[in-house]
Amino acid sequence: MAPAHARHLLPARLSQRRFLATASNPNAPPTFQVFNRAVKRLQRDRAAANKEASRNVDYLKDEVADRLVERILLINRPLPRVLDLGAGACHIARSLTKPRPDEPAPVASRISHLICTDMSPALLHRDADAPWNTELSIERIVADEESPLPFAESSLDAVVSSLSMQWINDLPGALSQVRHLLKPDAPFVAAMVGGDTLFELRTSLQLAESERLGGVSPRVSPLADVRDVGGLLQTAGFTLLTVDVDDIVVGYPDVFALMADLGAMGEGNAVLGRKEGPVGRDVLVAAQAIYRELHGNEDGTLPATFRIIYMIGWKASENQPKPLPRGSGQISMKDILEGSTTPSPGGEGGKK
Repeated sequence: MAPAHARHLLPARLSQRRFLATASNPNAPPTFQVFNRAVKRLQRDRAAANKEASRNVDYLKDEVADRLVERILLINRPLPRVLDLGAGACHIARSLTKPRPDEPAPVASRISHLICTDMSPALLHRDADAPWNTELSIERIVADEESPLPFAESSLDAVVSSLSMQWINDLPGALSQVRHLLKPDAPFVAAMVGGDTLFELRTSLQLAESERLGGVSPRVSPLADVRDVGGLLQTAGFTLLTVDVDDIVVGYPDVFALMADLGAMGEGNAVLGRKEGPVGRDVLVAAQAIYRELHGNEDGTLPATFRIIYMIGWKASENQPKPLPRGSGQISMKDILEGSTTPSPGGEGGKK
């Protein structure tokens, strides 16, 4: 998964909750900007310019794409026209073409046409000549997730997205646009970085900057929590919601390797109001000492936690299953908890 810098996965660790500041009205523009989208596009373009270095740090995006495709496998129906929103180097497309022993046919056979969009043309077309492109009908379109997308309403059989939505300012508005593009009873399946991702790096840099510079600059972007994501999906009008979380922990030899990989991924800091320029070496040296003291592993590596929030939401349809009316259950929860096998009169919610 991670050939460079002797990276390896480590046991998952829990994190505390963070909140995402977004516009409250999904149909209105954001009340304020958190991320500089022009800077983010430039970071992705620069990362893709060095194709070898960029491919060498695909380990995280490839892993998340594989896990996202496993969730797509649960949707047992053909998906003729699918949009990959914020596709980057088309990691989902590549994952769809991988052989899976438990699947009689490639997952790509369920998708007639995959449309990949990203705001960075260099990253989007980085692997356009790779052999796996011939195993799937792929169309690449340069488009920004925050702008109106060039698709008709109710024209897509599914929308997927992997590790791009955490950089969107107006996340409710983007989710609302996705719902409008989907056909009735079509799914939205996505993964985004959230929670206290990179909390080890965050705390170490904050303490180091406070010690060396007498102040703190935002070095890691604000991220959504799993409970925030569920509320955003519901506000955008999705139904039958499923939200779950994975912690992927990668071991690095030092803080310099971690930050070099983040830059090569195009995942550098793009928060408005951030301190311009690279982090000073003296700050990084201090941060590394703090990192090892607070979070270091016994083998000398530094763990970096990436909390991935997976979500599935469906566009409403008359044919979708509806919850039963309150009080219509046939078994009382009280009986289940007490180990009784005889249903109570009136069922769940009925009077005793």
